[in-house]
Amino acid sequence: MYSSNEFKTVKDYLCLFVILIIPLAFAGHVFASPSIAGCSVYADDNVWNTPVDTLPIEPNSQNYIITIGASKGLHADFGSGLWDGAPIGIPYITVSGSQTKVGITFDYADESDPGPYPIPPDAPIEGGTQSTGDRHVLVVDKDNCILFELYSAYPLTNGTWQAGSGAIFNLKSNTLRPSTWTSADAAGLPILPGLVKYDEVASGEIKHAMRFTVPQTRNSFIWPARHEASSLTGQQYPPMGQRFRLKASFDISSYSKDTKVILTALKKYGMILADNGSSWYISGAPSPGWNNDVLHELGSVTGSAFEAIDETSLMISQDSWQAKQLNALKPSPPTNLRVDSVQ
Repeated sequence: MYSSNEFKTVKDYLCLFVILIIPLAFAGHVFASPSIAGCSVYADDNVWNTPVDTLPIEPNSQNYIITIGASKGLHADFGSGLWDGAPIGIPYITVSGSQTKVGITFDYADESDPGPYPIPPDAPIEGGTQSTGDRHVLVVDKDNCILFELYSAYPLTNGTWQAGSGAIFNLKSNTLRPSTWTSADAAGLPILPGLVKYDEVASGEIKHAMRFTVPQTRNSFIWPARHEASSLTGQQYPPMGQRFRLKASFDISSYSKDTKVILTALKKYGMILADNGSSWYISGAPSPGWNNDVLHELGSVTGSAFEAIDETSLMISQDSWQAKQLNALKPSPPTNLRVDSVQ
Protein backbone atom coordinates (compact mmCIF):
# COMPACT_ATOMS: atom_id res chain seq x y z
CA MET A 1 0.00 0.00 0.00
CA TYR A 2 1.24 3.51 -0.78
CA SER A 3 1.92 6.05 1.97
CA SER A 4 0.24 9.43 1.68
CA ASN A 5 3.42 11.29 0.79
CA GLU A 6 3.88 9.14 -2.31
CA PHE A 7 0.78 10.53 -4.02
CA LYS A 8 2.28 13.69 -5.49
CA THR A 9 0.28 14.07 -8.67
CA VAL A 10 -3.32 14.04 -9.87
CA LYS A 11 -2.56 10.73 -11.52
CA ASP A 12 -1.65 9.21 -8.17
CA TYR A 13 -4.92 10.37 -6.60
CA LEU A 14 -6.93 9.00 -9.50
CA CYS A 15 -5.28 5.63 -9.05
CA LEU A 16 -6.12 5.70 -5.35
CA PHE A 17 -9.78 6.41 -6.26
CA VAL A 18 -9.85 3.40 -8.59
CA ILE A 19 -8.25 1.12 -6.03
CA LEU A 20 -10.14 2.13 -2.90
CA ILE A 21 -13.30 4.06 -3.67
CA ILE A 22 -14.91 2.44 -6.71
CA PRO A 23 -15.07 -1.08 -5.15
CA LEU A 24 -16.83 0.39 -2.10
CA ALA A 25 -19.53 1.82 -4.33
CA PHE A 26 -20.53 -1.69 -5.34
CA ALA A 27 -20.57 -3.12 -1.83
CA GLY A 28 -24.03 -4.17 -0.61
CA HIS A 29 -27.01 -5.78 -2.28
CA VAL A 30 -27.16 -6.43 -5.96
CA PHE A 31 -30.81 -7.47 -5.88
CA ALA A 32 -34.04 -5.51 -5.71
CA SER A 33 -36.78 -6.30 -3.23
CA PRO A 34 -39.93 -8.08 -4.44
CA SER A 35 -42.68 -5.86 -5.82
CA ILE A 36 -46.41 -6.01 -6.50
CA ALA A 37 -48.18 -3.52 -8.78
CA GLY A 38 -45.24 -1.13 -8.54
CA CYS A 39 -44.96 -1.34 -4.74
CA SER A 40 -41.85 -2.83 -3.19
CA VAL A 41 -42.87 -5.47 -0.67
CA TYR A 42 -40.62 -3.94 1.96
CA ALA A 43 -37.06 -2.77 1.46
CA ASP A 44 -34.02 -4.81 0.54
CA ASP A 45 -32.87 -4.73 4.15
CA ASN A 46 -36.18 -5.97 5.53
CA VAL A 47 -35.81 -9.29 7.31
CA TRP A 48 -38.19 -10.99 4.84
CA ASN A 49 -35.84 -10.07 1.99
CA THR A 50 -32.56 -10.83 3.75
CA PRO A 51 -30.51 -13.93 2.86
CA VAL A 52 -29.85 -16.32 5.74
CA ASP A 53 -27.67 -18.91 4.04
CA THR A 54 -24.61 -18.02 6.16
CA LEU A 55 -26.31 -17.78 9.56
CA PRO A 56 -25.54 -20.29 12.36
CA ILE A 57 -27.80 -23.23 13.13
CA GLU A 58 -30.17 -22.87 16.08
CA PRO A 59 -28.93 -25.23 18.88
CA ASN A 60 -32.40 -26.78 19.21
CA SER A 61 -32.72 -27.37 15.47
CA GLN A 62 -32.78 -31.16 15.49
CA ASN A 63 -35.46 -31.30 18.18
CA TYR A 64 -37.63 -28.95 16.13
CA ILE A 65 -37.18 -31.06 13.00
CA ILE A 66 -38.15 -34.26 14.83
CA THR A 67 -41.21 -32.60 16.41
CA ILE A 68 -42.46 -31.18 13.09
CA GLY A 69 -41.68 -34.39 11.22
CA ALA A 70 -38.26 -35.39 9.89
CA SER A 71 -39.80 -37.86 7.42
CA LYS A 72 -42.73 -35.68 6.36
CA GLY A 73 -42.51 -34.01 2.98
CA LEU A 74 -42.66 -30.36 2.04
CA HIS A 75 -46.04 -29.35 0.63
CA ALA A 76 -47.04 -26.51 -1.67
CA ASP A 77 -50.27 -25.21 -0.16
CA PHE A 78 -51.11 -23.50 -3.46
CA GLY A 79 -51.59 -24.40 -7.11
CA SER A 80 -53.83 -24.07 -10.14
CA GLY A 81 -57.43 -25.05 -10.64
CA LEU A 82 -59.90 -25.73 -7.84
CA TRP A 83 -59.97 -27.79 -4.66
CA ASP A 84 -63.37 -28.26 -3.06
CA GLY A 85 -64.67 -25.64 -5.47
CA ALA A 86 -62.17 -22.90 -4.61
CA PRO A 87 -58.75 -21.76 -5.91
CA ILE A 88 -55.78 -23.41 -4.20
CA GLY A 89 -53.79 -21.02 -2.04
CA ILE A 90 -54.17 -17.60 -0.44
CA PRO A 91 -55.41 -15.05 -3.00
CA TYR A 92 -54.68 -11.33 -2.96
CA ILE A 93 -55.84 -8.36 -5.03
CA THR A 94 -54.65 -4.84 -5.73
CA VAL A 95 -56.89 -1.77 -5.66
CA SER A 96 -56.40 1.91 -6.37
CA GLY A 97 -56.13 4.53 -3.69
CA SER A 98 -59.67 5.63 -4.51
CA GLN A 99 -61.19 2.28 -3.57
CA THR A 100 -64.09 2.83 -1.14
CA LYS A 101 -63.13 1.95 2.44
CA VAL A 102 -65.61 0.04 4.54
CA GLY A 103 -66.01 -0.68 8.23
CA ILE A 104 -64.79 -3.93 9.78
CA THR A 105 -66.16 -5.49 12.97
CA PHE A 106 -63.47 -7.56 14.72
CA ASP A 107 -63.73 -10.44 17.17
CA TYR A 108 -60.25 -9.50 18.46
CA ALA A 109 -60.60 -5.73 18.22
CA ASP A 110 -58.03 -5.01 20.93
CA GLU A 111 -55.23 -6.37 18.70
CA SER A 112 -56.63 -5.34 15.31
CA ASP A 113 -56.08 -2.15 13.33
CA PRO A 114 -59.51 -0.48 13.25
CA GLY A 115 -59.60 0.62 9.62
CA PRO A 116 -61.73 1.26 7.62
CA TYR A 117 -60.30 -1.08 4.94
CA PRO A 118 -60.54 -0.73 1.14
CA ILE A 119 -62.14 -4.17 0.72
CA PRO A 120 -64.30 -4.56 -2.42
CA PRO A 121 -67.54 -6.50 -1.88
CA ASP A 122 -66.30 -9.24 -4.21
CA ALA A 123 -62.77 -9.53 -2.77
CA PRO A 124 -61.46 -13.10 -3.09
CA ILE A 125 -61.59 -15.12 0.13
CA GLU A 126 -59.16 -17.93 0.87
CA GLY A 127 -61.03 -21.17 0.33
CA GLY A 128 -63.94 -19.45 -1.41
CA THR A 129 -67.12 -17.86 -0.15
CA GLN A 130 -68.33 -21.10 1.46
CA SER A 131 -65.06 -21.85 3.24
CA THR A 132 -65.00 -22.82 6.90
CA GLY A 133 -61.22 -22.38 7.08
CA ASP A 134 -59.03 -19.35 7.70
CA ARG A 135 -60.81 -17.20 5.10
CA HIS A 136 -57.96 -14.72 4.69
CA VAL A 137 -58.55 -11.61 2.58
CA LEU A 138 -55.48 -9.69 1.34
CA VAL A 139 -55.67 -6.31 -0.41
CA VAL A 140 -52.86 -4.02 -1.58
CA ASP A 141 -53.55 -0.31 -2.12
CA LYS A 142 -51.16 0.07 -5.05
CA ASP A 143 -51.18 3.88 -5.03
CA ASN A 144 -50.13 4.20 -1.40
CA CYS A 145 -48.36 0.83 -0.98
CA ILE A 146 -50.46 -0.17 2.02
CA LEU A 147 -51.32 -3.81 2.72
CA PHE A 148 -54.64 -4.71 4.39
CA GLU A 149 -55.17 -8.26 5.69
CA LEU A 150 -58.16 -9.94 7.35
CA TYR A 151 -58.58 -13.29 9.07
CA SER A 152 -61.90 -15.14 9.16
CA ALA A 153 -63.47 -12.54 6.91
CA TYR A 154 -67.18 -12.52 6.07
CA PRO A 155 -68.91 -9.88 3.90
CA LEU A 156 -72.12 -8.47 5.36
CA THR A 157 -75.19 -7.39 3.41
CA ASN A 158 -74.68 -3.72 4.28
CA GLY A 159 -71.26 -3.60 2.57
CA THR A 160 -69.17 -3.91 5.74
CA TRP A 161 -67.23 -7.00 6.85
CA GLN A 162 -67.01 -9.18 9.93
CA ALA A 163 -63.54 -10.58 10.70
CA GLY A 164 -61.69 -12.36 13.45
CA SER A 165 -58.72 -9.99 13.28
CA GLY A 166 -57.10 -7.56 10.89
CA ALA A 167 -53.86 -5.70 10.30
CA ILE A 168 -52.64 -2.81 8.18
CA PHE A 169 -49.02 -2.75 7.00
CA ASN A 170 -47.17 0.14 5.37
CA LEU A 171 -44.94 -1.57 2.82
CA LYS A 172 -42.60 1.42 2.91
CA SER A 173 -42.00 1.13 6.66
CA ASN A 174 -39.88 -1.19 8.79
CA THR A 175 -41.99 -0.68 11.93
CA LEU A 176 -43.36 -3.89 13.45
CA ARG A 177 -46.77 -4.34 15.04
CA PRO A 178 -46.97 -3.83 18.81
CA SER A 179 -45.42 -6.71 20.72
CA THR A 180 -47.94 -9.48 21.63
CA TRP A 181 -50.41 -8.32 18.93
CA THR A 182 -51.75 -10.82 16.46
CA SER A 183 -52.43 -9.85 12.83
CA ALA A 184 -54.37 -11.82 10.25
CA ASP A 185 -51.79 -14.49 11.08
CA ALA A 186 -51.01 -16.20 14.37
CA ALA A 187 -47.43 -14.90 14.51
CA GLY A 188 -48.49 -11.27 14.10
CA LEU A 189 -46.73 -11.15 10.73
CA PRO A 190 -48.06 -10.04 7.33
CA ILE A 191 -49.03 -12.92 5.05
CA LEU A 192 -48.42 -11.44 1.61
CA PRO A 193 -44.61 -11.05 1.83
CA GLY A 194 -44.24 -14.78 2.49
CA LEU A 195 -46.44 -16.09 -0.32
CA VAL A 196 -44.87 -17.95 -3.24
CA LYS A 197 -46.15 -16.22 -6.38
CA TYR A 198 -46.19 -17.66 -9.89
CA ASP A 199 -44.65 -14.60 -11.55
CA GLU A 200 -41.64 -14.87 -9.22
CA VAL A 201 -41.04 -18.49 -10.11
CA ALA A 202 -41.56 -17.74 -13.80
CA SER A 203 -38.92 -15.00 -13.56
CA GLY A 204 -36.43 -17.55 -12.25
CA GLU A 205 -35.93 -16.18 -8.73
CA ILE A 206 -37.79 -15.77 -5.45
CA LYS A 207 -36.21 -12.95 -3.43
CA HIS A 208 -37.78 -13.42 -0.02
CA ALA A 209 -38.47 -15.88 2.76
CA MET A 210 -41.62 -17.99 2.61
CA ARG A 211 -44.46 -18.43 5.07
CA PHE A 212 -45.04 -21.93 6.45
CA THR A 213 -46.95 -23.83 9.11
CA VAL A 214 -46.37 -26.65 11.59
CA PRO A 215 -48.85 -28.64 13.73
CA GLN A 216 -47.55 -27.57 17.15
CA THR A 217 -45.74 -24.46 18.33
CA ARG A 218 -44.44 -23.24 21.67
CA ASN A 219 -46.22 -20.56 23.70
CA SER A 220 -43.61 -17.98 22.74
CA PHE A 221 -42.43 -15.94 19.80
CA ILE A 222 -39.10 -14.63 18.56
CA TRP A 223 -38.16 -11.71 16.32
CA PRO A 224 -39.62 -10.80 13.91
CA ALA A 225 -42.86 -12.45 15.12
CA ARG A 226 -45.08 -10.53 17.56
CA HIS A 227 -47.54 -13.11 18.83
CA GLU A 228 -47.84 -16.74 19.94
CA ALA A 229 -50.76 -19.14 19.68
CA SER A 230 -50.10 -22.15 21.89
CA SER A 231 -50.20 -23.42 25.46
CA LEU A 232 -47.29 -25.83 24.93
CA THR A 233 -44.09 -25.10 26.86
CA GLY A 234 -41.74 -27.88 25.73
CA GLN A 235 -38.45 -26.79 24.15
CA GLN A 236 -39.00 -29.31 21.35
CA TYR A 237 -41.74 -27.09 19.95
CA PRO A 238 -40.58 -24.21 17.74
CA PRO A 239 -41.67 -20.67 18.65
CA MET A 240 -43.58 -18.46 16.26
CA GLY A 241 -41.15 -16.59 14.02
CA GLN A 242 -38.58 -19.41 13.97
CA ARG A 243 -36.78 -19.44 10.63
CA PHE A 244 -35.70 -22.56 8.80
CA ARG A 245 -33.68 -23.11 5.64
CA LEU A 246 -33.00 -25.97 3.26
CA LYS A 247 -29.54 -27.39 3.87
CA ALA A 248 -26.90 -26.17 1.42
CA SER A 249 -25.87 -29.79 0.83
CA PHE A 250 -29.30 -30.83 -0.42
CA ASP A 251 -29.02 -31.81 -4.10
CA ILE A 252 -31.66 -30.07 -6.25
CA SER A 253 -30.18 -30.96 -9.65
CA SER A 254 -32.83 -33.56 -10.53
CA TYR A 255 -35.85 -31.31 -9.96
CA SER A 256 -37.91 -29.44 -12.53
CA LYS A 257 -37.05 -25.82 -13.30
CA ASP A 258 -39.87 -24.29 -11.24
CA THR A 259 -39.16 -26.55 -8.29
CA LYS A 260 -35.49 -25.59 -8.39
CA VAL A 261 -36.46 -21.92 -8.11
CA ILE A 262 -38.44 -22.65 -4.92
CA LEU A 263 -35.74 -24.87 -3.43
CA THR A 264 -32.97 -22.39 -4.25
CA ALA A 265 -34.90 -19.68 -2.39
CA LEU A 266 -35.39 -22.01 0.57
CA LYS A 267 -31.60 -22.36 0.75
CA LYS A 268 -30.94 -18.63 0.47
CA TYR A 269 -33.90 -17.00 2.26
CA GLY A 270 -35.53 -19.90 4.08
CA MET A 271 -39.03 -19.84 5.55
CA ILE A 272 -40.60 -18.25 8.62
CA LEU A 273 -42.99 -20.09 10.94
CA ALA A 274 -46.18 -18.03 10.90
CA ASP A 275 -49.13 -20.23 11.93
CA ASN A 276 -50.29 -23.56 13.27
CA GLY A 277 -51.31 -25.99 10.56
CA SER A 278 -49.94 -29.00 8.71
CA SER A 279 -46.26 -29.98 8.73
CA TRP A 280 -44.01 -28.15 6.27
CA TYR A 281 -46.86 -26.48 4.36
CA ILE A 282 -45.50 -23.46 2.49
CA SER A 283 -48.01 -20.82 1.47
CA GLY A 284 -48.54 -19.37 -1.98
CA ALA A 285 -51.01 -17.53 -4.16
CA PRO A 286 -53.24 -19.42 -6.61
CA SER A 287 -52.50 -19.04 -10.33
CA PRO A 288 -53.50 -20.85 -13.53
CA GLY A 289 -49.79 -20.88 -14.33
CA TRP A 290 -48.92 -23.45 -11.68
CA ASN A 291 -48.33 -27.02 -12.77
CA ASN A 292 -49.68 -29.06 -9.86
CA ASP A 293 -47.73 -32.16 -10.88
CA VAL A 294 -44.50 -30.16 -10.72
CA LEU A 295 -45.42 -28.71 -7.33
CA HIS A 296 -45.94 -32.25 -6.03
CA GLU A 297 -42.19 -32.81 -6.50
CA LEU A 298 -41.71 -30.85 -3.30
CA GLY A 299 -43.13 -33.79 -1.38
CA SER A 300 -39.86 -35.68 -1.81
CA VAL A 301 -38.05 -33.00 0.20
CA THR A 302 -38.51 -34.15 3.79
CA GLY A 303 -38.09 -32.33 7.07
CA SER A 304 -34.67 -33.91 7.57
CA ALA A 305 -33.40 -31.72 4.71
CA PHE A 306 -34.03 -28.55 6.75
CA GLU A 307 -32.35 -26.86 9.69
CA ALA A 308 -33.53 -24.17 12.07
CA ILE A 309 -31.32 -21.11 12.12
CA ASP A 310 -30.42 -18.43 14.63
CA GLU A 311 -31.08 -15.01 13.06
CA THR A 312 -30.61 -12.92 16.20
CA SER A 313 -27.46 -11.40 14.66
CA LEU A 314 -29.67 -9.73 12.03
CA MET A 315 -31.80 -7.81 14.52
CA ILE A 316 -31.13 -4.08 14.80
CA SER A 317 -34.19 -3.30 16.92
CA GLN A 318 -36.88 -5.52 18.41
CA ASP A 319 -39.51 -3.19 16.98
CA SER A 320 -38.17 -3.00 13.44
CA TRP A 321 -38.14 -5.23 10.36
CA GLN A 322 -34.75 -3.82 9.36
CA ALA A 323 -32.02 -6.45 9.33
CA LYS A 324 -28.25 -6.29 9.28
CA GLN A 325 -26.98 -7.31 5.87
CA LEU A 326 -24.38 -9.93 6.71
CA ASN A 327 -24.36 -11.20 3.12
CA ALA A 328 -23.48 -7.83 1.60
CA LEU A 329 -20.80 -8.05 -1.04
CA LYS A 330 -17.32 -7.27 0.21
CA PRO A 331 -15.16 -4.96 -1.90
CA SER A 332 -12.47 -6.96 -3.64
CA PRO A 333 -9.06 -5.60 -4.58
CA PRO A 334 -9.07 -4.76 -8.31
CA THR A 335 -6.87 -6.85 -10.54
CA ASN A 336 -4.80 -6.04 -13.63
CA LEU A 337 -4.54 -2.36 -12.65
CA ARG A 338 -1.25 -0.65 -13.38
CA VAL A 339 -0.13 2.24 -11.18
CA ASP A 340 2.84 4.21 -12.41
CA SER A 341 4.33 6.06 -9.48
CA VAL A 342 5.71 9.47 -10.37
CA GLN A 343 8.67 10.55 -8.28
